[in-house]
Amino acid sequence: MTDQALPSVQAKTLKLSTSVRSAIQAFGIGFVFLAISIFFSLSSEFFLSWNNVSNVLRQSSINGILAVGVTFVILTGGIDLSVGSVMALVGVVAGSMLTLASPYPMPLGIGVGLAVGCFCGLVSGALVAYLRLPSFVATLGMLSMARGLTLIYTDGRPIPNLLPDFKWLGAGNVAGIPVPALILLAVFVIAWVTLKHTTFGRYVYAVGGNERAAKASGVSTRSVITMSYVVSGVLAGLGGLLLTARTTAALPQAGVGYELDAIAAVVIGGTSLSGGRGTLVGSLFGALIIGTLNNGMDLLGISSNYQQFLKGAIIIAAVIVDRSRK
Repeated sequence: MTDQALPSVQAKTLKLSTSVRSAIQAFGIGFVFLAISIFFSLSSEFFLSWNNVSNVLRQSSINGILAVGVTFVILTGGIDLSVGSVMALVGVVAGSMLTLASPYPMPLGIGVGLAVGCFCGLVSGALVAYLRLPSFVATLGMLSMARGLTLIYTDGRPIPNLLPDFKWLGAGNVAGIPVPALILLAVFVIAWVTLKHTTFGRYVYAVGGNERAAKASGVSTRSVITMSYVVSGVLAGLGGLLLTARTTAALPQAGVGYELDAIAAVVIGGTSLSGGRGTLVGSLFGALIIGTLNNGMDLLGISSNYQQFLKGAIIIAAVIVDRSRK
């Protein structure tokens, strides 16, 4: 081989290596999900039954909706710890309006619930964007306030006897597919288009990549950050509605720990905690992985304590991988 041919070979090798690395980053999370599914299908004869697959989709859909909202926040370089408590607050407010004893029109109850979630996100976003509070502190405070309001509103008691049409949102099926899964699909498509093909989506990535540079370029960074938390709050509200409909009662203790699963799904999906890099596809697969792990370990009789430990270990491993990539 001549000396002149060496640079060409090296360039081709580098290009191939880059392509392989890009493919692994793009599809690696899908391979992980496939590997986990194969493992559990070989470990339990019930895993691939349609009833179980439907159950996984139903369980994962709520976390997937939360993960979509949290992705917006993390892309801006923040974090949202309040989604679990916002879910509970929205669930009891909407549930109190959609009982057999005092039914309001279902669109009104759902609309009021989503408005509550929107307001919670707006407050968190304003605290972060305008008062410059660390997102950890602002959303931790919202976590406590929303949970407190939930307990005050219900006096610590569940709200039963929900309308059958409302319960269908959480427990119903369309052509054999769980309704929450179809709602997640619609949310994902809208959010994906927003991030990929709108000015707001480009600004979200810009703010997370370098807030000062984005501001210097004329981006209203405060508005972008605030709106990202509003998106998270609205989707937390939607998740709360589906969880309430699925459990057939509005429970004041609902949503505990859901923020951990949502953040885990986003981080596992490859979204950087420092902001500016990540995809909704990764977050979706992250939610499916969390749901599959929970379901598979339940089928194998593994204690919930070990499941919590495993999820925490996965989050740490995902962050380590992210830092090593950077």
